[in-house]
Amino acid sequence: MKDNLLHLSDIQSGQNARLKKIIGGQEIRQRLTAMGFLPGQIILVVKNGHPGPLVVKVKESKIVLGRGMSQKIKVEKI
Repeated sequence: MKDNLLHLSDIQSGQNARLKKIIGGQEIRQRLTAMGFLPGQIILVVKNGHPGPLVVKVKESKIVLGRGMSQKIKVEKI
């Protein structure tokens, strides 16, 4: 059964998404959690310019994520 979740890197600039899960080991999950990436959290994609990094807003913080890390974050578009 295929889920309807997207990678954070699939969300266009200016769009919001809700974090559903983080794919990866304990270290990457801890690192992202420490930055505010929690299940259910709303993420605004400020800038998604290919092929460069993403700029996202989580709570009141702007965070720059590399493409590899953004591929580990599964979201649903809202």
